[in-house]
Formats: sequence, structure tokens, C-alpha cells
Amino acid sequence: MNATNDQQDIKREKILEASHQRFLHYGYSKTTMNEIAGDLSMSKALLYYYFPDKSELYMAVMRKLASDYLKQLEDKFGHFTNLREAFLFQVNTHHDFIVNNYNFFDFFRLNEQNLPDTIWETVGHIRNAEIKLLANAIQSEVDKGSIQAVTNPVEIVEVFLDALHGIKVGGSVPHKKLNFPHKEHLDEIHNKRLLLIDIFVKGLK
Repeated sequence: MNATNDQQDIKREKILEASHQRFLHYGYSKTTMNEIAGDLSMSKALLYYYFPDKSELYMAVMRKLASDYLKQLEDKFGHFTNLREAFLFQVNTHHDFIVNNYNFFDFFRLNEQNLPDTIWETVGHIRNAEIKLLANAIQSEVDKGSIQAVTNPVEIVEVFLDALHGIKVGGSVPHKKLNFPHKEHLDEIHNKRLLLIDIFVKGLK
């Protein structure tokens, strides 16, 4: 029984990896279950045995990506030499995650106003992990006497993250708000976020 479960887990992981590559190169809308099954030399019926439809498969891949991202945050927890390093790590890691998986997130762009609760739950887990990481870094610096004492590190980090996500490109028009930026704007947004780090860190000293 365990051997069977192991084989199913291996097959499931292969499906997730092949699906990720498809979504990554062609986006959600231009990927079909037939194509994923073909990539795996697997029958469509077997693919549907593991995942009942494309949206369920997409969500599973997204949870795997989120898990990998959270692992990066966990591995760095409590291992920063200073506050700027912690904020830089969060901003750079988030930027790299979006850039490296940009086409995968076309589902977000296509469904911005009607994203499933499953996605918001995953986004919430990521935000909570980022808050925990940076709040811990702030408290560590307070304990070392490197920055002034703060009443609520979590609240400060929440303001910082809200400010990060509120950054728009120079040509943005207020009434044309897009939560998910165009790829050509990512570097400009990233540079503004790096500037915001310096403003925040200096403000805490």
C-alpha cells in the first residue's frame, strides 16, 4: 500500500512539474489538459484522475510554488546581519519570484476582480510569512540596540508591505489601476521598492 502511495506521489509531482512548465511558457488560458497529458505521455483520463479540471491543477501548482517561496523565507528567518539586509531579501526574493513565474500569473491578470478564495488564502499565507520575517528582523535590531524601540513591529511591517504593493509606474493613470503589473514595468517598480527600503530603514533608526 505504501509503495502504491509513493508511486502516486511521484506521479503527482511529475504532473505538477510538467504543468508548471506549460503554464510558465504559455499561460493558463493557452494551456490545455490534453497538452499536459501529452507532455507526460499520459492518458487524459489518468490526468483527470489526479486533477478533475484545469483550474484545480493550476491551484495545486500555485500552492507548490507558494510552498517553495515560503521555504525560502523560513530558511532565512532570524539570519540577517542588519535590518536593511532583511528588507532587501524580502523585496528581492518577491521580485525574483514574480519575474521567474510571470507567465504563470496570467490567471491573476485575467481574473483580477474574481479570484477564487483558494488564491486569496495562499496570498494570505505568504503575506503572514513576510510579516513574521520582517517583524522578527525589526525586533532583533531593537534588542541589539541598533534601532529605537518600537511599539508594534507587525504594524510597521504591514504599512511597509502595503506601501510596496501601492507603488505604481510613472505613467500609471489613477483610474486605470491594475493590481498585477505589466512585465515591462517590473524593474521600475522594483527600483522604487528598493528606494522605499532606505526610507523605511532610516526612519526606524
